[in-house]
Amino acid sequence: MASPHTQTNSIPVDTLSAEKGKAKAFFELTKPRLSMMTVITAIVGYMLADPQRSGFALLGLILGTTFSAGGAAALNQWWERASDALMARTRGRPIPAGVISPEAALIFGITISLLGVGALWWINNWLAALLSAATIGLYVFVYTPMKRWSSWNTAVGAIPGAIPPLIGWAAAEGAIGLMGWILFGIILFWQIPHFMAIAWTHRKDYAAAGYRMVTTDEPSGRSAAVQSFVCTVLLVGVTLTPVFLGFASWFYGAAALLGGAPFMVFATQFLRHEPRDMAAKKLFFTSISHLPLVLSALVLDVWILG
Repeated sequence: MASPHTQTNSIPVDTLSAEKGKAKAFFELTKPRLSMMTVITAIVGYMLADPQRSGFALLGLILGTTFSAGGAAALNQWWERASDALMARTRGRPIPAGVISPEAALIFGITISLLGVGALWWINNWLAALLSAATIGLYVFVYTPMKRWSSWNTAVGAIPGAIPPLIGWAAAEGAIGLMGWILFGIILFWQIPHFMAIAWTHRKDYAAAGYRMVTTDEPSGRSAAVQSFVCTVLLVGVTLTPVFLGFASWFYGAAALLGGAPFMVFATQFLRHEPRDMAAKKLFFTSISHLPLVLSALVLDVWILG
């Protein structure tokens, strides 16, 4: 038993708890689920470009895209902190909740963004780093402020969202092949129905924050539904392109059709049905299952059957 006079270096439980809470808040600042999607799509691009690359190059890609995506997300939340405080779905985020100061979030976002771009430059190549920097720039300095003045922000925001496969391809080869651009198209067109479903479901929140969304500019939802339907048709077409160009077999083609069929059904329902709430939810959940199915089937096809 320790003497009452014994000196200890233990940290108070309350202090440990506070530090853990702060660390968790910084982690949440990186939008981990969205950032994970960025990393996964970058890895898909890398694997389809050149599966023979070294593990060190793959590690560089993972570190670079993880930090870059997290930094962009943190800077986005720093920029939108006042608007986030007005929306029910975002007011619990670290900055509006008062867990992290805006200054700390800004420094954190800049630091890890630079680390991400730097890692890609040092471990991979200049093209991967440049694409990563462009993704951060478009997301933070174009898409984020554009939400205030144009409903075209969703279409513009889909561009940086579709660049990660190109980062992966560039990290593997130092250039971008045709299949890399097909991956870009798949992610680009996938995002529109996915985010239009979100924009419809949370249209009141977006209106309260003063955001210019398709669903706030045109409250009937018709424009959002038309854009979703058109981009779903384009998505299904682009997902089948690897088969017709000889990059993949009909094993992948069958998976693309299997994933595309319900996507088309719910995009059509979103276009035709009133009220649209249920159709939007179905479209959203279908989009979540579609992308992993298509991308995993494509990787399996190239690695195992190719």
